[in-house]
Amino acid sequence: VRLEESGGGLVQAGGSLRLSCASYGRTFSINTMGWFRQAPGKEREVVARISRSGINTQYSDSVKGRFTVSRDNARDTLYLQMSNLKPEDTAVYYCAADSRALHEIPGGYMEYWGEGTLVTVSS
Repeated sequence: VRLEESGGGLVQAGGSLRLSCASYGRTFSINTMGWFRQAPGKEREVVARISRSGINTQYSDSVKGRFTVSRDNARDTLYLQMSNLKPEDTAVYYCAADSRALHEIPGGYMEYWGEGTLVTVSS
């Protein structure tokens, strides 16, 4: 499975941005997908995860109410709609996927990872 993120860039605080993640290869094996981020000097953290059906989602407290994760399984694509962006959202955002169900995955471990896309929010 190969994951490829797009949509990162520079945006002003309060603005919006939508990230996309296209999946290639054995996409039929993908169950849970998610977005993670790593800010300079900080550890990677989970942003949002979504079940195969898209019905079940999880968000970190820092993005709840501002970010929305969704997926289009017919297009093998994952999305992250980010609104009301803050400077502290600046990070490299990574797409991730796993063959296990959402409730079976502990912590931040996922099987497959993209290379990341940079989001910079200016104040």
